[in-house]
Amino acid sequence: MSLSKKSVEILIDLVEIKLSCVEVHDSEDSRTVKHLEKCLDELCELISETPKGQVISLVSRAVA
Repeated sequence: MSLSKKSVEILIDLVEIKLSCVEVHDSEDSRTVKHLEKCLDELCELISETPKGQVISLVSRAVA
């Protein structure tokens, strides 16, 4: 099954939104961020697009 470019772009937007909302309080949250960043990279590769940059949350991140 293949995805259209538009579908991949929508998924990229959703992952970026999720990344911007994640609050890192523990190692599980940190793993989630790493998985989402990897997902974002993989989605960008599907449409031969480079990631726009790091998504920074409006909430300060603290790693436990």
